[in-house]
Amino acid sequence: ITDVSSEEGQKPPSRTTVMFSKSVLVAAAAAACALEVADAFVAPTPAMARLNVRSAASSPLARTGLVHAASTRPLASRRTVVFMAASDDHVKELKACKKDLWDLVDKTNANPVMVRLAWHDSGTYDVNIKEWPDCGGAIGSIRFDPEINHGANAGLSLALKLLEPIKKKYPLVSHADLFQMASAVSIEHAGGPKIDMKYGRVDSEQCSPEGNLPDAEPGDNGKYGGAGGTASTEDSTPGGHLRKVFYRMGLGDKEIVALSGAHTLGRAWKDRSGLGAESTKFTSKDAIARKDGKAGIGKAGGSSWTEKWLAFDNSYFTTIPDDSSDPELLKLSSDKIVFKDDGFKPFAEKYQKSESDFFKDYAESHKKLSELGAKFENEVTGV
Repeated sequence: ITDVSSEEGQKPPSRTTVMFSKSVLVAAAAAACALEVADAFVAPTPAMARLNVRSAASSPLARTGLVHAASTRPLASRRTVVFMAASDDHVKELKACKKDLWDLVDKTNANPVMVRLAWHDSGTYDVNIKEWPDCGGAIGSIRFDPEINHGANAGLSLALKLLEPIKKKYPLVSHADLFQMASAVSIEHAGGPKIDMKYGRVDSEQCSPEGNLPDAEPGDNGKYGGAGGTASTEDSTPGGHLRKVFYRMGLGDKEIVALSGAHTLGRAWKDRSGLGAESTKFTSKDAIARKDGKAGIGKAGGSSWTEKWLAFDNSYFTTIPDDSSDPELLKLSSDKIVFKDDGFKPFAEKYQKSESDFFKDYAESHKKLSELGAKFENEVTGV
């Protein structure tokens, strides 16, 4: 096990790294393939002047699970490799956390709010800002005030409270990972696709600015969005507004439509967004909304886009264009536009006809969204 020592008088690196000399690069690459861990090439820094090689038994790093090799050759004169892997404890916590999240949404029917929490964390991303965490994204910053109290995040503090016991139980799981895992689990639990998620996100300690998330309807000035956030999202049309929001994230028309399909889950609350009704026949306390037919919807009330709003399927795309659908179902201008806009319409019609095509594109789009702006350390997949 190796520690990277600092130059005298300097604070040691805050992140544990393990160094490979050029002569063992081939062996390291083989180990990476065998152990499914990530590597990255970096230039040496003065703080990496030499390696202090210790025995595995005595080193405080012995519990990290890092694959390692050592060289006593000065690092400043050669190119180095930083090679990091998730510890066994981290992987175990991620797997156990996923099971607990499944049980949580099964008990509480909190699938929709978990999806929204993760999306509103990652949806602040600006592809044109290169500095982390200033770029926003899936960085866990939504847990902080004032971000959690931004207007678009009304009601999401309830999701944070539900997740608090799980975060305390699994301290090695970052907030950013927890939010994104809860979202993916909620989709799968509701009958949607299993999403090929990646974990190892680093938590930010600063908030993202307000104004980067999309509006469902225009404001009092007749326009969607505004000049706030990292870039203006203001537009007089719903399609133009959605493109300004999602293009800023580096996403395209396919992702806009596929992700819109997640409105097959959940409800709009009049006391939060000002949209919809106080309650409908589909959101009353006796309504059956789950895919498995079990009773329970959580708190009653609100307006849903679909009849079975705790089931993930393509019913959003079959309901929105259907003039004969129940009038109590929600159809906002930002929903209707996916069947009217020339760029959106081909995707909407494709998903209307084929649930499997929707699931495929949705899973890819969800994964992209979940990784926006994220800084990964000790990447973990296959959980």
